[in-house]
Amino acid sequence: MSLRLSTVILPIYRWKEQGREVWKRAEALGFHAAYTYDHLSWRVPFRDRTWFGAIPTLTAAAGVTERLRLGTLVTSPNFRHPVPFAKELMTLDDVSDGRLTLGIGAGGTGFDAEVLGQQPWSPKERADRFAEFVALLDRLLTQGDSSFSGSFYSAFEARDIPGCVQRPRLPFAVAATGPRGMRLAAKYGQAWVTTGDPSLFEEGTPEQSLAAIRGQVERVAAALAAEGRDPADVPKIFLTGFTPDYTQPFTSVDAFVDFAGRHAEAGIDEIVLHWPVADTIFGHDPDVFERIATETPAQLS
Repeated sequence: MSLRLSTVILPIYRWKEQGREVWKRAEALGFHAAYTYDHLSWRVPFRDRTWFGAIPTLTAAAGVTERLRLGTLVTSPNFRHPVPFAKELMTLDDVSDGRLTLGIGAGGTGFDAEVLGQQPWSPKERADRFAEFVALLDRLLTQGDSSFSGSFYSAFEARDIPGCVQRPRLPFAVAATGPRGMRLAAKYGQAWVTTGDPSLFEEGTPEQSLAAIRGQVERVAAALAAEGRDPADVPKIFLTGFTPDYTQPFTSVDAFVDFAGRHAEAGIDEIVLHWPVADTIFGHDPDVFERIATETPAQLS
């Protein structure tokens, strides 16, 4: 498959002031998809700034776009329960006429992990909850009528009728870097997501980061093959902004073409760029960003 370009738009815009136009512009620029973060709050400097909910934002975006795929990047179990969330997803898939992708991950520490008053989960509990969360969401969105009793989540005659526009359900893009998460992606995912190796962000090199991503692609391909699936049929998505060279690709169109080409060679099928946000790590030049969106796809096909 040819390399796709997508964007992630932080939910920081008042809809009538900027939000509507930002999402419409994402479609006009030709992006394959536009995602948003599913957090209740995020890291500094966004922690004490305007931050809206993911599902209402995506619902509004569905109303002002026609072609653009929409999605979360990513949802986690930190503050969500599969039963009400499945209903919201089914509804949004209907509103968007089958343009929704659920990016989903295990979550981590931080505000979202404590906002409901609970103690942060251990890595093992987080992984256990993630596995059950994904399995139950899959069941709810495909069966229409589900009862389930698990270690963390339960459902009693939960009805999701008429089901998703996309059959058998909307696609899951599963974020995972460890063996267990990759097995989950191989079983349930219609795509796989990485941000690279977080341990390399501050002190690693671009070459080390690229090698780490290549290794991740190889491992998820092995997990897919073990599940009896063709790795070529499952897109590998790379969310940029968290690798040592996070600013370099946005210095020019040529720099991005080089960056994207190297990652495509490593096995990445879709590269996701943060919509520019001034005075943050995503503060790249808006003009260069738009040129990247419109000029590079032809060079990367």
